[in-house]
Amino acid sequence: MNIIAIDIGNTNITAGLFIGDAEATIEKTKGDKPEEIAAVLKNYWDRIPLAKASRDKTKRDGVIVIASVKPDWMDTVKKIVQEQLGEKILEIGFGKDVPLPMELDVDGPGQIGVDRILAAFTAYSVVEDAVIVADFGTAVTIDVVDDKGVFLGGTIMPGFDISAEALNRYTAGLPKIGKVKIPKKPFGKNTAEAINNGLYYSAIGALEIIGRLYSEHLGKWPQTVVTGGNMEIIRSGCDFADSFVDNLVVKGIVLAYKKYVGEKT
Repeated sequence: MNIIAIDIGNTNITAGLFIGDAEATIEKTKGDKPEEIAAVLKNYWDRIPLAKASRDKTKRDGVIVIASVKPDWMDTVKKIVQEQLGEKILEIGFGKDVPLPMELDVDGPGQIGVDRILAAFTAYSVVEDAVIVADFGTAVTIDVVDDKGVFLGGTIMPGFDISAEALNRYTAGLPKIGKVKIPKKPFGKNTAEAINNGLYYSAIGALEIIGRLYSEHLGKWPQTVVTGGNMEIIRSGCDFADSFVDNLVVKGIVLAYKKYVGEKT
């Protein structure tokens, strides 16, 4: 099975090429740079083998599957695929082309971000038991799945950049810091370091405490899987986490589509 999986997030668009069920490559582009994503998708599509059974000798034996939390970028990608590749996209989501791959025990399932569900589904598919999934991106989400594979919900917090921007915007004397880094010491020796350390340790502390609360609710200590653009920054401070996995949502798109095709067949 040949799949182009596209994850449209709040800041970036991540696209993965999977040939014969194997990961060929995954690339991240800026969401506001349509020419970049167009080049990536054109390259991916050209690498997919031609369909042997098709009368159309230019027809590729592949499918393009997408999950999005940003409607305007979704429209842009759909237009690129239609106009430049002559293909259509299959969208994963509540009431979409490809249904959500797991049961949700939440209020308003159609309002839950599809990225959260796909990340949770991927983690559960590997662990095959209760699991906590933390995504450190533009926002920080910490979700939990029970041992039966039911998505129970989670918590949402601002990510590093949002928090740093808010501190600068809504205070008179706090500067805007750059990217959060691993602290040199627990305590900042100046204001910028103090902000950096506060954001860094608050994220790790939140994951540790929320994970403990989830575990108490479940009556067991599930594995904790961490993903997201800021995963590497916090890795060294999260010795209590079990796994750190890049591009969990993109991989979840592939798994969800395969599950859909299998059940449909």
